[in-house]
Amino acid sequence: MQPILLGNKVEKVLPWGVLFFSVIAYAYTGSFIMAALPFAFLFLLLTGVSWKTAYWVFLFTIPVSIDVHFFGETLSTSVPDEPIMWLFLLLFFVLAASRPALFSRDWLTNPLVLIIAAQYLWLIVTVLYSHMPMLSLKFLAAKTWFLCSFFIIPMFIFREKKDFIKGFLATLIPLFITICIVVYRHAMIGFNFRRIEIAIGDVYNNHVDYSTVMSMFYPLLWVAYLMTKGKGPFIRVPLLLIILLFLPAIYLTYARAAMLAVVFALCIALAIRMKLAQWIMPVFYALITMMVIYMSTDKKFMDFRPDYEHTFMRKKFTDHIVATFRGQDMSSMERLYRWIAAVRMSQDEPVKGFGPNTFYYYYKPYGIASFKTWVSHNFEKSTTHNYYLYMLVEQGWPAMILYAIMVMVVLAQAQKTYHRFKDRFYRLCTMGVAMMFGAGFINNFFSELIETHKVGSLFYISIALLVMLTAKSKQLIKEEQVVIN
Repeated sequence: MQPILLGNKVEKVLPWGVLFFSVIAYAYTGSFIMAALPFAFLFLLLTGVSWKTAYWVFLFTIPVSIDVHFFGETLSTSVPDEPIMWLFLLLFFVLAASRPALFSRDWLTNPLVLIIAAQYLWLIVTVLYSHMPMLSLKFLAAKTWFLCSFFIIPMFIFREKKDFIKGFLATLIPLFITICIVVYRHAMIGFNFRRIEIAIGDVYNNHVDYSTVMSMFYPLLWVAYLMTKGKGPFIRVPLLLIILLFLPAIYLTYARAAMLAVVFALCIALAIRMKLAQWIMPVFYALITMMVIYMSTDKKFMDFRPDYEHTFMRKKFTDHIVATFRGQDMSSMERLYRWIAAVRMSQDEPVKGFGPNTFYYYYKPYGIASFKTWVSHNFEKSTTHNYYLYMLVEQGWPAMILYAIMVMVVLAQAQKTYHRFKDRFYRLCTMGVAMMFGAGFINNFFSELIETHKVGSLFYISIALLVMLTAKSKQLIKEEQVVIN
């Protein structure tokens, strides 16, 4: 894209004019939004000059972005990353209108692109039939700029090896800073199990969000370490120290799903190497299906209803783990309560669902009272705690099936792409994005964080990079065949 050129006088006067009026506006209103105007203006200029560089800045902002609420709790956004997403949505429309040839055939015909396109089209249908149209429209809008920023725009950004390195560093540096801040705060309160949320503060939504981001990014650190073999201690030693920090940092979030996600990511790597990755999800789905059949036969699930008085949050993590296996852990039992409610809800709206963003407003009458816990009042308005059920209850069976297929295709495609590459760098990149996706899958089996900006960005970028790597592997094979012929 050609840079935007202004007249010399305008280039000199305009920045000072923006700065002057923003200072006056801030002094008059006291609003930090006014104080941020010069930075927003500079970013707009950067986007006009080099939108690829602007994307690296955008990636840098994601780990340090925080949620800001307007009009009480009615509206919220994450700043500065979400306003930048709006800008990249506009950029997408400009590119689509002015340079449609940029969308390569390999990209457009990739099964993952087709599946995500089908998901988006079905999302529009469910919004049209939603029980709460305005809330669902907000969800659709957010999903639109999410997909543009993290799934479509990366196609234009990640073209060469240096782009993968820049993207990695642009995410690692701010992420590492936030981890250091949280670990330091947590250390000041004795790494207390019950007070991890205090240490996290406003940097992340909660300890689940924080742990998920770390567990998804952690495999990339090992991939980077393998790539830097022979590069010398000035590169490898800092990487190794960061790797060693991540593990205790993940553990100290006391998030069981994140710990399991790290193990699952390793299993993904081994399965890809052994050409077994295509069997992971079919076996997983078969086990889940058998479990559901067993639990639903003669209402066997009722045998697992909790003892209300003894189901609560423990003071120590070890006690928390023991309580999990005894069925006396509050968070696990609350999940079961929500899952049962979601399944019962889906029977009333099996095809279209209740509509995006609506679960909280309808699920309680569908819950079974004997499964309630101390946190069933749900003041934080959280949802199903399982992404499959989240899709089922809000967007119906088609959405859940599409998501289930997508997970299978990601792992199968990652395996094929990995073994198609001869270039070690691209092979390791393929392995890294597959492991990152796998860690995200496990976390979202116990939550629904794909719609949050920090987790969702990693989730969709991992798929976008896999699509690009698949196209790259095919391109390199064609080039080799041309040379041979």
